[in-house]
Amino acid sequence: MELFELFAARRSVRAFETREVEEGKLSRILEAVNSAPSAGNLQGYGVVVVRDPEARARLAKAAGGQGFLTQAPVVLVFCADARRSGERYGPRGEGLYCVQDATIACTYAMLAARDLGLATVWVGAFFDDAVSEVIGIAPPLRPVAMLPIGYPAEAPSPRPRRPLGELTHQERW
Repeated sequence: MELFELFAARRSVRAFETREVEEGKLSRILEAVNSAPSAGNLQGYGVVVVRDPEARARLAKAAGGQGFLTQAPVVLVFCADARRSGERYGPRGEGLYCVQDATIACTYAMLAARDLGLATVWVGAFFDDAVSEVIGIAPPLRPVAMLPIGYPAEAPSPRPRRPLGELTHQERW
C-alpha cells in the first residue's frame, strides 16, 4: 500500500474476528516496531506480546472494561523504559524520551498492521498498576499504550479531522 493511502485507510477498529493473526504477519509488525526511530537510537521501550485469553481479559478490566481487548487475538503493550533513556539523557530521558520512543514504536506497529490487512485501535486509557501486574513489569518500566491487533469485524467510516489551518501555525502559536 502506498504510504499516503495507508494513512487514509487507517481506522480505529473496536470489533475483531476470531481468526488468529499469522506468525509471519506478527513478526513483520514487530520488525517495523524495531525500525522505529528513537532518542539516541536507544530504543527506550519494550513490547509485551499478549495472546493468552485470560491475560487479555485482565487487560480489558485494567482498561476500564474495554471489551474489544478480549476480542483481538493479540495485544501489544508498549512500555517506556526510563532507565534505558535516563542513562544518557537524565530526567528528560526518564520522563519524556522513553515515552516518545514507545509511542513512535506503537505508531509503527499500528501502520504496519494496517498495511498487512489487520486492524488496531490505540488504547491509552488504563490503570498503569493493573496493566503492569498483568504483564509482569515494575518500575522503571511503565505501560504507555496498548494496541489490540486482529482482523476487522467492522469497517468504521472516516472521522472528521480539523482543518490544517486550525492546527498548523507559522512561526508562532
